[in-house]
Amino acid sequence: MEVVVNAATSVDGKLSTRERRQVRISGDADFDRVDRLRAAADAVLVGVGTVLADDPHLGIKSEERRVERLRNGRSANPARVVADSRARTPPDATVLDDDADTYLLVSRAAPTERLDRLREGGVTVIEAGVDRVDLSAAVETLDAQGVDRLLAEGGGELIFSLFEAGLVDELSVFVGSILVGGRDAPTLADGEGFVDDFPTLTLVGVDRLDDGVVLRYRVPSE
Repeated sequence: MEVVVNAATSVDGKLSTRERRQVRISGDADFDRVDRLRAAADAVLVGVGTVLADDPHLGIKSEERRVERLRNGRSANPARVVADSRARTPPDATVLDDDADTYLLVSRAAPTERLDRLREGGVTVIEAGVDRVDLSAAVETLDAQGVDRLLAEGGGELIFSLFEAGLVDELSVFVGSILVGGRDAPTLADGEGFVDDFPTLTLVGVDRLDDGVVLRYRVPSE
C-alpha cells in the first residue's frame, strides 16, 4: 500500500488556530488539487479530532471525476477511514452517510455499546491496538481489504503517528501566505515529537498555486 499525506498549513506551519478553528489557508486551485488526490485514492484517512471539529465528508466534489471512477469500475467516492481509538465518532457524522464505505480504526479500549451503534449505521470496524490504534496493523488490514492508495488528511496527531510508524510514502503540503501563530495551535505533525532519528524527506517538487506554494516530498524507504 502507498500512504500519501496531504495538508494545508500557514507559513508558520499551523493547521488551524489555537481554538482549533479552521481558517481559509488555500483557495480554489488548491481545493481542486485536493479533489484530484482524493479521486486517485482508494480511501481517505482522518483522525477523530478532525471529524469532531469539522464534520468532513471526504468525498470527491467534481462530478466528472466521480463519473470517471465509476467508468473504471471503482466506487464514485473513495472509502472514508477514521482513526478513532475509543469510538468517539458521532452516529450522525457526515462520514457515516451512504455516499461511500466507512472504516473505523479502533483499539480494544473502545466501548462495546458505541461500536454496536456505529456498526448498526453500516460502519466496518477494524480493531488494532490495546489503548491506541496500532496504525501499522490497521493499515495492513486495509491493504487486505483492497486499499492500495491511502490519502491521509490529518490532523497533526494522526500525521505524526503515521510518520512515527514509518508508514508515509509521500507528503504534499500547501503553504499559504498567512501567519496564524500560537504555541498551542496545531501543527502539521503534533504528537510527542521526535527527539532523534528524525524522518528525512526528499523534495521532489515545488509549485506555485493560489497565493502560496505546494511542496511535494518522497519519504525514502529505510
